[in-house]
Amino acid sequence: TMLPKKEFGKTGHMSTRTLFGAAALGGVDQKTADETLEVLLEWGVNHLDTAQGYGLAEERMGPWMKKHRDKFFLATKSGDRTYEGAWKHLENSRRLMNTDTIDLWQMHALIEPDEWETAFSADGAIKAFIEAREKGYVRFLGVTGHGMTIPDTHMKSLQQHDFDSILLPWNYLLYKDDDYRKTWETLVDYATQHTMAVQTIKSIMRRPWGDTEKFAACWYEPLTDPDHIQKAVSWILGDERLFLNTVGDVKILPKVLEAASKHIARPSDEEMQALMEAVSYTHLMLPTKRIV
Repeated sequence: TMLPKKEFGKTGHMSTRTLFGAAALGGVDQKTADETLEVLLEWGVNHLDTAQGYGLAEERMGPWMKKHRDKFFLATKSGDRTYEGAWKHLENSRRLMNTDTIDLWQMHALIEPDEWETAFSADGAIKAFIEAREKGYVRFLGVTGHGMTIPDTHMKSLQQHDFDSILLPWNYLLYKDDDYRKTWETLVDYATQHTMAVQTIKSIMRRPWGDTEKFAACWYEPLTDPDHIQKAVSWILGDERLFLNTVGDVKILPKVLEAASKHIARPSDEEMQALMEAVSYTHLMLPTKRIV
């Protein structure tokens, strides 16, 4: 079974709606990374999403790009907010991944008000982003973030620049949060009207790690039962506007791809409510400062 595809915003690329979140490669050796590539090729995933800040991920992807660059839409990110710092990141990303061109370059985790101001200042990261696109080093630009205020912050970023994509958390637990849901819907409506790709993270998040012994490389404790993963994944993919970035752990990755390949109807609120109770979902994100 192949994974469903959808045009990624205005890019003209038919991306698999399930994108590979390469944070999963941050702490693995090359052999494990190469085995993960085989899994991606097997499922036909054609969109890779990495970042300068994901440990060794870009380095691990370098050998793949030598052989398979044409098979993938390649996205990375810079968390530096200055013109010079962002440029250095881009040069580094291109070198590590053995590629002249990055398909999508994203401002990474642009959340805090002071960082936002720096990024969009005259000598901020935005200047590097626009210049890199003009020079053909990158084809498209995006912005990413997390935390409870990110839909508002993204709206503010979209007023500053016509980005090609956004990325932020979305799952049933966040949908149940009235404030988050309202700001999310406003943002996603706007993005959809402007043909911007909407990428979601934390689809199979269960709860913060707390005292649980870590059995996965994710930043949160993920769902592990295939049936639970199926429901969480289908809930996201049941909204045709969205892309789903896979899990930050190579061992759980095949379960997510398996779930994404099965076209089941979007679970009802009742089913999702029952799932939440069954797995004792807990909020991951504490409120952060709102950007006014």
